[in-house]
Amino acid sequence: MKKIRIDGRLLGVGEPTFIVAEIGVNHNGSVHMARKLIDAAKDAGADSVKFQSFKTERIVTKYAEKAVYQKETTDPKKSQFSMLKKLELGDAEIKELHRYAQKRNILFLSSAFDEESVDLLDSLDVPAFKVASGELTNLPLLRHMANKKRPMILSTGLSTLDEIEEALAVITEEGVEEIILLHCVTSYPAKEEEANLKVMDLLRRQFGFPVGFSDHTLSITVPIAAAALGAVLIEKHFTLDKTLLGPDHRASLEPTEFKEMVKGIRDVEKALGDGMKRLTANEEEIKKAARRSIVAKTRIPKGTIIRENMVDFKRPGTGLEPKNLCKIVGKRTKKDIEPDELITFEKLLG
Repeated sequence: MKKIRIDGRLLGVGEPTFIVAEIGVNHNGSVHMARKLIDAAKDAGADSVKFQSFKTERIVTKYAEKAVYQKETTDPKKSQFSMLKKLELGDAEIKELHRYAQKRNILFLSSAFDEESVDLLDSLDVPAFKVASGELTNLPLLRHMANKKRPMILSTGLSTLDEIEEALAVITEEGVEEIILLHCVTSYPAKEEEANLKVMDLLRRQFGFPVGFSDHTLSITVPIAAAALGAVLIEKHFTLDKTLLGPDHRASLEPTEFKEMVKGIRDVEKALGDGMKRLTANEEEIKKAARRSIVAKTRIPKGTIIRENMVDFKRPGTGLEPKNLCKIVGKRTKKDIEPDELITFEKLLG
């Protein structure tokens, strides 16, 4: 399967998992908090931070209701428009956070929800565009993104296979082939039993693009398992404090948890290895102590013809292995062999 390049880094099978701290709107509209989140994500080991870029008037009517989870985590009396307006970052603020992420040497990404935001991110020379699950069927927006000829990362929550195929057709028609699909369950938070990580393999087989996982569970085990199953990118919501008011804090990891998740993913990568069966250096040493050798069961005088009842199989494994028994039975000894002494070819005639 092909690999894609984002900001000079290869993403694909056999490469380190790319880990995205999804800050989203967890800055609560504060650039100061957003900078603190960038710092915390960098310290936790994330490869990238991701925000959300949108013009509220372009994406929601003033009468749209909030999702149930949003009513539970924000003022239920306020509309979705009002909630998003308070969380919206202006162009100057997006540019400032982009500069700050560069200063901290962490990749800046953002999900764009309208054409103006796509154009802004393009002007910042972002290395890839991220498509949120809710925008997967917004084909005009996808076409506008694809026209910029940058790699694209598509979350597939809320979607059917047919809808994913339609989205990919629009993108590839514009000449973009560097695409990562993210398996996603759009629920805040999602339950572990809903994660259905085996869908990643289905997406790989069905569409032929690298596949990652955008995780909304409260668990760190689920994204670690996704990495073990070959996710090339893991995206996880990130907050400074889960108890803050805001739509996504509750379904996010705090810095200590995120750092633990990153460690788990990196440990999994080490454990997966290269698939080649070989003994480790430690195994070579332990093998000497754990395997058995052919030894004398009793004292065997010089000139004796070896019979099976004269030998035993005992540790250490530094002599002839038991599988060589047939090669020594019937041979005559060159010297006396004491009980528990290793029987080697050098001690036998013929």
